Amino acid sequence: MSVAAKVTAVLGAFLPGDVRLTLTEICRRAGLPLTTGHRLVGELTARGFLERLPEGSYRVGRLLWRIGAQAAEPRELRELALPYMAELYATTRENVQLAVLGQDRVLCLERLRGPHSVPVFSRVAGELPLHATGVGKVLLAFAAEETVERVLAAPLAAVTPNTITDPGRLRAELAEVRRSGLAHTQEEMSIGTLSAAAPVRDGDDRVVAALSVVVWRHSADLRRLDPAVLGAARALSRDLAAIS
Repeated sequence: MSVAAKVTAVLGAFLPGDVRLTLTEICRRAGLPLTTGHRLVGELTARGFLERLPEGSYRVGRLLWRIGAQAAEPRELRELALPYMAELYATTRENVQLAVLGQDRVLCLERLRGPHSVPVFSRVAGELPLHATGVGKVLLAFAAEETVERVLAAPLAAVTPNTITDPGRLRAELAEVRRSGLAHTQEEMSIGTLSAAAPVRDGDDRVVAALSVVVWRHSADLRRLDPAVLGAARALSRDLAAIS
């Protein structure tokens, strides 16, 4: 491995979404000997790319965060979306999420939640399965055909007993998402929660993101949530079209 490959392997160890990793965990994920990993991690920490915590584990440093925050496309989409996400949160007082497609997974760009919102698995820059989430179903429904076939051909993990794991059933649901412009989950990612999601389109009518609300099952009113989510997604789409 070249030096650059080793460095990217060390930084890539944090991609699964773990906030903190020990040196041993970093080396195992990066496929590096402990001595090599110790040297590289030390250098990256000294330069601010990683941060060493008091108990000895490591997390992404502020310098790497600052560099990543400059990624143009996600930043612009997030900045455009935030006012509509805030309005959607004010209307529903529930979790609001913005996500894009990333390597056959959901990549969360932004999340708003209040003190009484249902706990969710998503976090900014975190990943979730496509087949078990509302935003994931939207992104998969409008993805390229080869992406859909690749995801359906792979094992569909049962995150909860209600997760759709049958490819034929999921294919039918994706067709309904394309028809209605809305996706729903019912306790498929976590027990006790529902979600409603809608596509966000650019000026070429391509689906580039998905917007969703996640709520407690016992307090859900899809008649109220669906129009609110759909309206916010369409308003954001108009803004994207205006700058395309």
